[in-house]
Amino acid sequence: MQTTDSLKRKIKSTQDLLSVVKTMKALAAVSIRQYQRAVESLMDYNRTVEMGLQVVLKSREESEIQLGITPMNQVGAIVFGSDQGLCGQFNTQVVAHAVSELDSLGIPASSRIMLAIGERVKDHLERADHAIYDTLFTPSSTVGITPMVQEIMMILEEWHFTRQIQHIYLFYNHYISGATFAPRTMRLLPIDRTWLTDIRSRPWESGTLPMYTMDFDPLFLSLLREYFFVSLFQAFTESLASENASRLAAMQNAEKNIEDHLEEIFAAFHRQRQMTITEELLDIVSGYEALEADTRVMKKAPRGGRR
Repeated sequence: MQTTDSLKRKIKSTQDLLSVVKTMKALAAVSIRQYQRAVESLMDYNRTVEMGLQVVLKSREESEIQLGITPMNQVGAIVFGSDQGLCGQFNTQVVAHAVSELDSLGIPASSRIMLAIGERVKDHLERADHAIYDTLFTPSSTVGITPMVQEIMMILEEWHFTRQIQHIYLFYNHYISGATFAPRTMRLLPIDRTWLTDIRSRPWESGTLPMYTMDFDPLFLSLLREYFFVSLFQAFTESLASENASRLAAMQNAEKNIEDHLEEIFAAFHRQRQMTITEELLDIVSGYEALEADTRVMKKAPRGGRR
């Protein structure tokens, strides 16, 4: 049976753990908002890139834009996960989604080039029998996203021009709201012709279409490069927001479980304390009764007379 002192120590350690969980929950909520603001600020930049593409595409007939159809011999996949734990099923869900989507393309695992973002997601991919091309760490704040995107851009260039990988996909968790998210797929290459047609067909907001002096090909490729940058940056921010949303949900569950456990410990402590008090009272009563009995015996005992 546990003593009151051991229960006191257990209550103290549980309260300390509850404090840590509450702090982590607050940090996760703050981080979600940080990455939400990053996504919101990215919308204006993305709109500028699309307007540039619109100007360039309107200067050419649709038939003049050569995109071509490439066979799907190899697929490059970038899977965004986490380096840290305590985020529930975050990594499991995105890996299951990525494997399912790649299976649906009919490409064998040996023809998949996988770039893992985060040590945790790397472990899940390796358990799914996928060879990892490289593993990058996840940034701890929005400040670290841009250097990571630039590094991925160099990897994509190596895939595309050296390894001749013409099909590249992003797999990440898309943040919805609160503590909810869902896995999402984005195709980077080949460029979606339907998307380009939609941009080209949009009406221009003013009466005069802007002019440009650069050659079409380098300008078009530069704008596509900016589009890739925006897509990767968005995938990073969405994934990081989702990671913190998953951690928030995990911390909320942990907080509830700890509070329930704390109530049980408090109840056990009060029972043990009451039992201790009762035992002490019984000892006092028993001692008093024993003392009374001795006193009565002494009073009844005959006293010797004088000689």
